[in-house]
Amino acid sequence: MSQNFRGDGAVVPVTAIVAEPMTVTQIKTVETDGYNAVQLGFGTIKESRAKKPQKGHTKALGSNFAHFREFRIDDIASYKVGDKVTVANFNLGEKIRVSGTSKGKGFQGVVKRHGFKGGSRTHGQKHSEREPGAIGGAGRAGGRVVKGMRMAGRMGGDRITVDNLKIEAVLPEQNILLVTGSVPGSRGTMLEITA
Repeated sequence: MSQNFRGDGAVVPVTAIVAEPMTVTQIKTVETDGYNAVQLGFGTIKESRAKKPQKGHTKALGSNFAHFREFRIDDIASYKVGDKVTVANFNLGEKIRVSGTSKGKGFQGVVKRHGFKGGSRTHGQKHSEREPGAIGGAGRAGGRVVKGMRMAGRMGGDRITVDNLKIEAVLPEQNILLVTGSVPGSRGTMLEITA
């Protein structure tokens, strides 16, 4: 993250996202696939590491892509296979949705994972400061642990979507988008940006 100074002197917290150009690898239509969508290829891998179906799929483009993503759109007439999608497709001030995988935090207790208060710090309590407490029992649950009970466990590493982030600046020569606020994941996380 960084900060951007606007013309009126206001400082805005921004995240710099590197958005390399992507190539349209397939156009899906209602007639052939049941829905309208554009498939985009991103990044490159060695030919020896590409699977045979993938090589055949992108043979006409002469490139082996590392990642493929599909975006459903209504107007597919404006795209054709081989077209490039760059940061220039985004407009200043446009609201976008950013999805990505959040940072993994490992095995965590209920206080950190779910915001539990913990036990009291006094009145004879010894080791119950960060314990979850009772989890039900025979009354409401019938002697079992109810599905979805909030307990300690693996935290993070989830797909997170952040809505209504605004594009603060577009730098097409460097393939960088400056977006207000923070986005999920750490540095190097693959993000999906939709308008």
